[in-house]
Amino acid sequence: MDAVRLIEPGPLTTIQDRGRKGYQRFGMPVAGAMDLFSYRIANLLVGNDEGAAAIEFTLQGPKMEFLQDAVIAITGAETVPFLDNKPLPMWQSIFVRKGSIISFQGIKSGLRGYVAIGGGINVPQVLGSRSTYLRAKIGGFEGRKLAAGDIIKTGKSGKGFPDFKNRRLPKGFIPDFKEYEEIRVILGPQAELFKKESIEKFLSSAYEVTAQSDRMGYRLKGPIIKHKDGADIISDGIPPGAIQVPGHGQPIIMLADRQTTGGYAKIATVISTDLNKLAQLTPGSKIRFKAVTLEEAYNALRAQENTIGKIEEFAINPGLTKVYKLRISGREFIASVEEIHE
Repeated sequence: MDAVRLIEPGPLTTIQDRGRKGYQRFGMPVAGAMDLFSYRIANLLVGNDEGAAAIEFTLQGPKMEFLQDAVIAITGAETVPFLDNKPLPMWQSIFVRKGSIISFQGIKSGLRGYVAIGGGINVPQVLGSRSTYLRAKIGGFEGRKLAAGDIIKTGKSGKGFPDFKNRRLPKGFIPDFKEYEEIRVILGPQAELFKKESIEKFLSSAYEVTAQSDRMGYRLKGPIIKHKDGADIISDGIPPGAIQVPGHGQPIIMLADRQTTGGYAKIATVISTDLNKLAQLTPGSKIRFKAVTLEEAYNALRAQENTIGKIEEFAINPGLTKVYKLRISGREFIASVEEIHE
């Protein structure tokens, strides 16, 4: 079904889902949404499967005309959306009538936003995913970023529009995007190739996100990290969040569109839950790294998944009266279901 026509696409607007899994051994990157937390919540708010394809925009949201009635949710970077020139709230489900136009002012904090539409974005799957991988020109909408005049199709929503009334996140659960973030890492897999004083410097210094950063990776600027005996290693796999240090000594954090293998030593790897924070950092933002154990990383992931599960539970069942103890981005909240509907 034709659902949306792009009027002004913004500088970088693409179709993304949870990524293209199972093909890295063939050299195919995962791609997918950069801020998986914001993306998943957007889908839950409109009743989609968490992995449904959605719109990801960077720096500036798109201007879009709706060609049919739809339910949408806008999450991610703090921006000011408008529905027919009237301010529109974020982090909640909104009914949009045929002929309405969504537009955006500039982003106030963060970098990337998400627009989920009930039924999900219907573009062809490539290797099991609808995510756009721009360098290979595959997936998403013809393998490219969206352009003016593009018509986006959606699937059929499994529920009627009344089922989405009052779906929203309480304010305490909405991530707070900062210009200075503490990012948790697990040292390695090649930490032994760096001098001890360099590892200490890496963990005690602030690093700046440079303008040479994109969906593939963030280049950082800060104190030089020295290797014991050169930066090169035999090429091996690059997990999400791997922090490579080439010979010049400035770290590079590998992200969604990263290459699958690389030959530079990796001093540390960002834990998966903190990749969402990284996705929202703009050039000029500062990072300080904190080493954690594997157990702490697992606990952070469990806490995040528990939070998302509870959000889904009381968003779909508004009549519940349970009280939940939840954690988002390392912060703990006590929330009753009623807070969702105030």
